[in-house]
Amino acid sequence: MKIVIPGGTGQVGAILNRALSAAGHEVTVLSRQPARPGEVPWDGKTLGPWADVIDGSDAVINLAGRSVSCRYTGANLQAMMDSRVHSTRAVGEAIAAAAEPPRVWLQMSTATIYAHRFDAPNDEQTGILGGAELGVPGYWAYSVDIAKCWEREQAEADTPRTRKVALRSAMVMTPDRGGVFDVLLWLARLGLGGPVAGGAQYVSWIHDRDFVRAVEFLIDRDDVAGPVNLAAPAPLPQLSLMHALRTAWGVPVGLPATKWMAGLGAFLLRSDTELLLKSRRVVPGRLLEAGFVFQQPQWPEAADDLVRRVRSRGRRGSNRPRRRAA
Repeated sequence: MKIVIPGGTGQVGAILNRALSAAGHEVTVLSRQPARPGEVPWDGKTLGPWADVIDGSDAVINLAGRSVSCRYTGANLQAMMDSRVHSTRAVGEAIAAAAEPPRVWLQMSTATIYAHRFDAPNDEQTGILGGAELGVPGYWAYSVDIAKCWEREQAEADTPRTRKVALRSAMVMTPDRGGVFDVLLWLARLGLGGPVAGGAQYVSWIHDRDFVRAVEFLIDRDDVAGPVNLAAPAPLPQLSLMHALRTAWGVPVGLPATKWMAGLGAFLLRSDTELLLKSRRVVPGRLLEAGFVFQQPQWPEAADDLVRRVRSRGRRGSNRPRRRAA
């Protein structure tokens, strides 16, 4: 197949590009700063010559958007919104103008669209969308608004010959440098991988290989459209997630952190406490109903696999994450 990945130079894009290329597909990445073979320049907001690669393609997987791994200032939140909405609109316009449009458009979204809650899991049918929770920082609602606008832009695109799927993805856990697993493992190795603010908040996650398999599954399944949760079926509290990670690496203890300590840590990592404190209890209802089988449904086994892959690289020195510029 011919597959186009707008915004495919980030970590998730690299995972997909590597796997899909290895499977024999022809992958083209749209990038603001193309630097490798197979990368085509675009600005992420206006039609241009890049649209030619979409015409005649089989699938588009749009991952474009400013990284959420940053401080949630007003300017950064607006940049997150604009980069997602503008790029999605441009992709929709390119598909609408194509003489031979792709048969499927997978659009990245986020599990953050769901409410901060502990009482029950969120699936696509019964899950509660966020934005109206009490007792949480006001700007958390803006993160939900970003996700809603992101999905709305795809849903309203005039592409009748192209099936559309919104990928409400949880945290993609990969042994590659610079991602969320890299950060969590670094904290665990330093002895800082204990519960944060009590650790009861749920973490939704998906193993990188299951993420790729789910994307391939959704490309092939012509009967699945609309929002789909890309998350392992067993979200778990943050303190349990970190305990399993410490066990996988062989770290006996993890110091707990209060909210203010989490805020300081997020500041030092140039990130935001929402990524640590929001309870994302998301389950893959539609994937399971469609017959998708997870190879890594449980976190302890997934953590063991990821740790083995980190160790197998023979990495030397610190595991401290290297940040990629947004």
